[in-house]
Parts: sequence; C-alpha cells; structure tokens
Amino acid sequence: MKILFTGGGTAGHVNPALAVAGYIRQQDPSADIRFAGAQGAIEERLVKRAGYPLYTFPLAGLSRKLSPKGLKQNVEALKKAAKASRRAEEILKEFAPDLVLGTGGYASYPAVRAAVRRKVPCAMLEVNATPGMVVKRMSRKADCVFTSFSETEPYLKGAKKVVLTGSPVRQEILAARPNGLKERLFPGEKGPLVVSFWGSVGAYYMNQKMSRCIQLCVQEKKFCLIHGAGRNNYQWMPETIEKMGVRLDEAKNIDLREYIFDMDQVLCEADLVICRAGASTLAEICAAGKPSIIVPSPYVADNHQEKNARVLEKRGAAVVLLEQETTGDKLYETACQLLSQPDKLAEMGRRAKEMAKTDAVDRIYQQIRAVAGV
Repeated sequence: MKILFTGGGTAGHVNPALAVAGYIRQQDPSADIRFAGAQGAIEERLVKRAGYPLYTFPLAGLSRKLSPKGLKQNVEALKKAAKASRRAEEILKEFAPDLVLGTGGYASYPAVRAAVRRKVPCAMLEVNATPGMVVKRMSRKADCVFTSFSETEPYLKGAKKVVLTGSPVRQEILAARPNGLKERLFPGEKGPLVVSFWGSVGAYYMNQKMSRCIQLCVQEKKFCLIHGAGRNNYQWMPETIEKMGVRLDEAKNIDLREYIFDMDQVLCEADLVICRAGASTLAEICAAGKPSIIVPSPYVADNHQEKNARVLEKRGAAVVLLEQETTGDKLYETACQLLSQPDKLAEMGRRAKEMAKTDAVDRIYQQIRAVAGV
C-alpha cells in the first residue's frame, strides 16, 4: 500500500498524521509511506525526524488586511499557491499513491486537490470539534472524512461520508514508561515535574506570562519545569527571563526548549501539564493519563479550543483558565495548589485516562484500507 500524508503548519496537524503512519508501518511493514507539506514549516522537522520521505512546496498564508503590505503578501501567497498546485500534481504522478490522507492546515490543500483532480482515493482527518477551512472545503470531494467529535459532522455539509474515529495518538505515547528522565535533567532536585507548552509555533502573549511563571519557579523552587517555547518565542525568551534576574544557565530546576521532541517520555514522567487545548494535544494528555491546566487559545475558529477544554474540565480531568484572565502569577499559583494535593492530581489523571480513545488509530487504519480498496 502506498500512502501520501499531507498537512502541516502546526504540530497539531502533523502529529496525528505521524500517529497513523506509525501504526500503518507496524501493521504493514511493506507500506510505502510519504509526506507532503510546506517548505520551512514544522513538518520539515517532525517528519524528517520520524524517518519518512517528505515532499515540500512553497506556501504562504493570506493576509486579511487591505493595506499595501497585506495586498502584497496576498499576491505573493497566490503565486506560491500556483507553484504548490503544480508541484502537487508532479508528486502524485511520480509517487502514484493508493490513497492521499489530508490532516488539515493550508499545507494539505494542494495535494488533496490534486488527488481529487486525478481521481486518486482521498480522505481527510479532522481532530478538532470545529473543522478547519481546508477540511470544510474538501470534505464534499474527498471519499471520507475521519472525525474525533460527533459535533463535527454538522459542519461538513455535503460530505460524501463521515466516520467518527476519535483522535489518533502516537504509539510511543501509549508505550512510554518512566526511565529516569527527570533525574537526568534535574539531578538533585526533589520537587515534582511540570511540563508546559503552547504549541509548536508558540503563543507570544502566553509566553510573556510564562516568563513570569519561570521567574517564580526559579525563586521558590517548588517544582521542576520543562517548557517548550515554540520556534518564534525561543528567540527572545531566554534574554527576557535574564532581564528579570534569572540566569537560566544556573537555574537547576528549569529546562527551556524550543520544542519538546521527546514528548512521549516527558509526558510519561510529568506530574502536571500546562498547555493549550488543541484536540491532538488533549488526546495525548488523556492517553498518558495526566492532569492538566489548560488555557484555550481564543484565536481559533468557533472558539473550538475552549469547547475541547471544557469537556475535560467537566469530567474532572483539567482546570481551565481563560487567556484574558491568566497571568504568570496565576499560572504558578494554580500549579502549586494542584501539586500540593497529590490525591486530587491522581484522580484528575485517572479521569483523563478514562477519556482516552486508544483504538482511534486502528479505526482510521481500517477505514483507510476500505477507501483505498486494499
């Protein structure tokens, strides 16, 4: 079986694809699995790190501003889109896949569109409750759409087929076991381990708040912290934190990174997670059975992240803070309050584990075989 995965822009579009690809590789070692995505985006790093061949094409987002700068950006974006469409046609002709699976984001559009044009079997995967623009647009032409929430289907008017599968989780997340990571990173430190991240690109506003949280963490030393700042914010965060009087090279309980590549092991050993509410992130937290403090992004379609987060909150698996009400002090204080109640943390983790859909990836695999006719 030959499968082309396409999607990206954020890890939330790439990790679900990697989860499905990894499972297919386990079930069918002879499968030829390749990826297609945008040049310079996070998929270049994640896909190559996972060991899959990756095709790339030039892409750029559109500006909603009508200023000269915004109009110029849109002209360039349209030029790149035309090049990407031609490149996608070339990729499909060269690879001749049995199926193309789009996992969302603007990077998925060229290859999915090319698959439809060339009558190649095609499916889409939407892990959020509210589908993105590409999934909405192409659901009417794709052979099948896999969803993680029952609430998604009403948005997909005219879709040929919609199957509720759940959100796929990488096998390494499910298989991870403690291996002394905390002791290696923080030798001699006794406190619990907190893991925080705001997405693969990062959120400037929340990382500003996180800088204050890190300052308090270093000053009071109540817990160890691994923080993934994201590509854009990692450039300025260390200097900003140092201006706050914190020497990161001397801070024994802080590990500040651009991206948490070993998320399987980090999640496994975490006592508490602080994060956004993308569906793939929450699926992995639930699969790992971890309590969380969630600050949903307010900058998403239909406020879907808060809807995702409230589901965990209602089940007692998470504490939800809204971004406009959140400060660095509040993040730190909320974490300390939860960490001081180990029984409550354990119960939150159990509730999260109960919500995990660990068979989602197998459901998707079986549907892929059906759509591809293999």
